[in-house]
Amino acid sequence: MDMIPNPDKPSSSDSCVAGPNSFPAATAPSPSRYESQKRRDWNTFCQYLKNHQPPLSLSRCSAAHVLEFLRYLDQFGKTKVHTTACPFFGFPNPPAPCPCPLRQAWGSLDALTGRLRAAFEENGGSHEANPFGARAVRLYLREVRELQAKARGISYDKKRKKPPRTTPSPPQHHHNPHSPPSGTTAAA
Repeated sequence: MDMIPNPDKPSSSDSCVAGPNSFPAATAPSPSRYESQKRRDWNTFCQYLKNHQPPLSLSRCSAAHVLEFLRYLDQFGKTKVHTTACPFFGFPNPPAPCPCPLRQAWGSLDALTGRLRAAFEENGGSHEANPFGARAVRLYLREVRELQAKARGISYDKKRKKPPRTTPSPPQHHHNPHSPPSGTTAAA
C-alpha cells in the first residue's frame, strides 16, 4: 500500500507521513527539539512499516510490530549489555573489552515509545488502539530495563518522594525606631 496520502482522497488514520500539518504548530517559528525528534521518530517508524515484508498500513500495526521495530533498532545501539556468561556481567565499568552486544539503552527506548505514542494519536490514531501504549510494549520495556540493570550492576529504584525539607525561616527584621518606615526616604 502506498503510504503517501493522496490529496484527492480524504485524510485517514492510515496515513503514515508526517506532513507540515501533522503536528501542532509551535509558537516559535521552528519546532521544539522534542517536536523535531518526534517527527523524525515517526518518519523512521513509518519507513519501517513501508519496508516491512509485506508492507504494513498503520491501521494494521499492532504491539507485535512495535516490539519487532524496537528489536530492529538494537542493531544501532551504543550501550554494551553484558550477557550472563560474560565475566563482566554485573559490573558498571568493566576493566577490559568484551564481545557482548551493543543494544539500545532502556531510557532511549522508553523515550522513543513515548514520542511515538504521542505521534500516533496526533496522526489520527485512537488512544484505545495505540500499539505504542500496549501492555506487551510496557512489559518489554520493563524487561529491557531489568536486564540492562542486572547486566551493568545498576539498580533502577523507583524514585521516592523526598520528605519536605525543613529550612530555617528567614531572619525576622525587627523594627528599629530610629530608622524611617520602609518606602520613605530620610530627610537630609
